Amino acid sequence: MTITSGTILLVSAAPDVEELLTETGVTFVPVLFGGLPDHPDPVLLQLADRPRPAVVVLDGLSNPMISLRLIARLTAEDPLISVILVVDRDDLVLDAVRSGARDVVVRGSGPEELRAAIDRAFRSAQHLRPSIAEQQDIDEPTGFGSTNGRIVTVVSPKGGVGKTTVATNIAVGLAQRFPVRTVLVDLDIQFGDVASALDLDPEYFLPDTVQGQARRDPMALKTILTQHSTGLYVICAPDSPIEADTISGEDVAHLLQMLASEFMYVVVDTAPGLSEHTLAALDQTTDLILLSSMEVPGVRGLRKELDTLDQLDLLSTSRHVVINFAETHGLLGIADIEATIKAPVDLQLPRSKAASDSVNQGVPLLQSGVRDPLTKQLRVLVDRLLTNSDRDPLPGPSNSTVDSSSLRSFRRRPPGSDASPTIVLDSTDAGRTAKSRPRRAASRWSRTRKLVAK
Repeated sequence: MTITSGTILLVSAAPDVEELLTETGVTFVPVLFGGLPDHPDPVLLQLADRPRPAVVVLDGLSNPMISLRLIARLTAEDPLISVILVVDRDDLVLDAVRSGARDVVVRGSGPEELRAAIDRAFRSAQHLRPSIAEQQDIDEPTGFGSTNGRIVTVVSPKGGVGKTTVATNIAVGLAQRFPVRTVLVDLDIQFGDVASALDLDPEYFLPDTVQGQARRDPMALKTILTQHSTGLYVICAPDSPIEADTISGEDVAHLLQMLASEFMYVVVDTAPGLSEHTLAALDQTTDLILLSSMEVPGVRGLRKELDTLDQLDLLSTSRHVVINFAETHGLLGIADIEATIKAPVDLQLPRSKAASDSVNQGVPLLQSGVRDPLTKQLRVLVDRLLTNSDRDPLPGPSNSTVDSSSLRSFRRRPPGSDASPTIVLDSTDAGRTAKSRPRRAASRWSRTRKLVAK
């Protein structure tokens, strides 16, 4: 039988496993041994120069310990191979997951459960494998180590500015470049809608990741993450706002640290404002996205947020001020915003009908590839994160890729008047001066929470 990239491979020394797999009705290639090898080389040699399989069904009945070692080495050899282990004891499930198994089936469950596990694994492999060629051609970002991924946090003082839209597109854009090495956390614990924005139906939620075995074991944590078709892993906010009370700032900090040790990029979508959970995330953040709309209340809030984070030493040196719903014919101009927040605007995201359509469909723009100015700007934002360069946060010329010269200043001319008095956003603006480059946060969320409360 010709082996293709979609082949299901059976590796077994037990006739029972072959019989069980036959009962599922799937087509598979058997690789049978008198005794299971504890190294993947004998298995892979059976394939010669043909493509590797998408799914491997592995016998865990004959010698469970050797099976676990084989899983670990096989997934290390090719992380995109989904391994399903067939066992006869429930107590082997956790060990199998820790070793890297995609799914575990207990023999007594019958062929229906094995068929369902194969379907899940095969769909996952189909989604991930097309991205591997592109992934291999991309260099690792500067500063990435085996135990320190980058934590990208999207914050805004106000709601309704498109924070979740931006966060999901950033996460999808990074996952397209680095599949299975990017995770998105919905930290809007009470009313987060990342699951809806990505059209996901999660089985596990944020509270599940900060308790039990998942809190202590990164491999156990990975098993309860929701996987998106782009290769992105997702931790969704709980269904009920009541569950927010079960998650503390320490839980958030611990979770992000664990995720950063396992993933290249951790993207965090936050609730509006500076809650306990957001402050905990900011204390772990390496790349900060500060988002606002062009409305006066949003700009005022952004200035206050920048000032507060500066006082708390929580302004990451790698940060990006992004204006969403940007318009070239509005009353408020980019120059007015930069004068108010005392910092340059790094990027403008234009208002777009395609954005609302993508949210309603649950398909981010960077996933669908819709040709739209907003899609282009979102790719620019992802590229900025990939360059991972520190920029001077002091006021200066805008680095926005949208021409801000065509934006009119926020001036209103009274009828019959020749004067054009500028509307000052806040009376305190005139007395504010730019501060020196902030230091990287050395504080903890518990200290910063007290300062915010003052």
